[in-house]
Amino acid sequence: MRIAVPIEENEVIAQHFGHCESYMIYTITDDKKIDDKELYITATGHACHSNLGDLLAEIGVTIMLAGGMGAGAASKLAASNIEAIRGCEGNATQAVELFLAGKIMDSGSSCGTHEHHHEHGHHHEHGHTCHHN
Repeated sequence: MRIAVPIEENEVIAQHFGHCESYMIYTITDDKKIDDKELYITATGHACHSNLGDLLAEIGVTIMLAGGMGAGAASKLAASNIEAIRGCEGNATQAVELFLAGKIMDSGSSCGTHEHHHEHGHHHEHGHTCHHN
């Protein structure tokens, strides 16, 4: 299995998926451990307007751990058989480890807040973490 994470400086999860150019790709062993990681940089710089899902699927990615992501981008990834887990922030490697341990799940939201009402519209809050079980 391979997991992709959109990143900014210092391997911090990018909160604006559609503008991200850099992804860390994690190769996962059968016993759910990180075997390897490598940097993947897109040519376009706009993931939601490209064939990023197809490109990532070609290299074996099946999971995307992301911060903020709109429904359109999530649908494009799903069309490439990549499951989007939204609502993550912080260090990319730590988020992958939490996911592998079964401790995070998709927030189901393209907005940064985990509440059912979205007072902030499309504004992304930066003070949240992945949903923990």
